[in-house]
Amino acid sequence: MSMNPLTIDEIEAAAHRIAPVAMRTPLIEVDAGLPGCRVLLKLEPLQPVGSFKIRGAANLMLSADPRDLAAGVYTPSAGNMGQAVAWNARRLGIRSSVIVPDHAPAAKIDAIRRFGGEVVMVPFERWWEVVQTRSFPGQEGRFVHPFADAAVMAGNGTIGLEILQDAPEVDTVIVPFGGGGLACGIAAAIAARRPSARVLAAEVETSAAFSAALQAGEPVPIEYTPSFVDGIGSSRVSDEMWPLVKESLAGSIVSTLDEVADAMGRIARSTHVIAEGAGASSLAAALSGRAGTGTIVCVVSGGNIDLPVFLEHITRTAPERTPT
Repeated sequence: MSMNPLTIDEIEAAAHRIAPVAMRTPLIEVDAGLPGCRVLLKLEPLQPVGSFKIRGAANLMLSADPRDLAAGVYTPSAGNMGQAVAWNARRLGIRSSVIVPDHAPAAKIDAIRRFGGEVVMVPFERWWEVVQTRSFPGQEGRFVHPFADAAVMAGNGTIGLEILQDAPEVDTVIVPFGGGGLACGIAAAIAARRPSARVLAAEVETSAAFSAALQAGEPVPIEYTPSFVDGIGSSRVSDEMWPLVKESLAGSIVSTLDEVADAMGRIARSTHVIAEGAGASSLAAALSGRAGTGTIVCVVSGGNIDLPVFLEHITRTAPERTPT
């Protein structure tokens, strides 16, 4: 079974539904030093849970039959979807549980618990099985898929509507690529309202499953190496998402870990907003020069990162200053 394309009506309905919950985040222009380019950042770290995931989780849970939520909700998440599900569950007065991979950062795990979610930690391979099978022994209630769900993608697609309202001349949107739910949601909105614009995936060298699938013409297994860029990437593009991501996205730009770390520092210095590695991958892709020219919007998907890790990486790549 594969995911069907979203309609603009589904995304607009999601925008109305989640308006009381999710923040309408700003577009901030940055000086990227790229000739012929205007680069804008869509700052999702400003959301109440620190990432875009609040949009999809809220749309799914607010559109569900309350009877389906009576026993609670559970989701497999490296951290951001877990926080969003727990935050929305607390707001609705229901229980939540999050299956997290064992490399998930402490900041995200602590936030899940702070929002009232139960944390179940498993090895990455077991976590990926939960994503694929949509089940975990002992868990009851509504399963919330982190990306392969129409309601989740429609909530994500509201970012595309906001981009088009604030930058109607956009030429390229760069979106961090994890499972594809964020990129495909945004791409559906862009395609409906500005078909001349293209949407590109941003990946990192340690887990570029989409780039590998594009090269092979089908999803293929890759070696996934955990890093500080923990919010995107996987060991394989899921079969149910592959037809949709292949048709929705114009390609992928793969960055190095150093390029992502540099982008994290640039975002902090130019906007005073903390971006996690996944969130900064979109700006890293733009700074490579491989996204072309014109108006480029980089979706900064989240800012949930352990502070010592953030400081370590932005310090390592910070530009040297000449003494005055």
